[in-house]
Amino acid sequence: MQAWEIIVALYRMWSDGDYSVIAQLVAPSYVIHSDPGDEWEGKSLDHATYTERVRFSRNAFPDLKFELQDMVAGDDRVAVRWVARGTQYGDLPGLPATRRRLSFAGQTIYEFKDGLVAGHWQVIDRLGFVQQLQPTVKDARR
Repeated sequence: MQAWEIIVALYRMWSDGDYSVIAQLVAPSYVIHSDPGDEWEGKSLDHATYTERVRFSRNAFPDLKFELQDMVAGDDRVAVRWVARGTQYGDLPGLPATRRRLSFAGQTIYEFKDGLVAGHWQVIDRLGFVQQLQPTVKDARR
């Protein structure tokens, strides 16, 4: 598989929750080089921990779907601009379940080693994410 095909499959896995493909796509040691606000930032994840990370997101947003907007591939890197949409049915740290549907965007640069995704650098609109889950004045009146 080409690097871009692996990335498409990786996003499909995040969207569908088919954890059985993680070992086919992700290196045994996956490094989150930079992902401000992510509790796993700076850590190296084995397959079990990577699966835990995906489950964490999918437990909060069981209908989570990613849409790839742009992709640029180089020798050992693939850059992706994406949009994710989902409904918050599960709690997040400091953000109890709201049942609100939200949309948030990000850009991720993935690195490859030995034909597998071995890490990333990522920026997400976390402020917009949190603002969409905050109670509004209309909510307070109910």
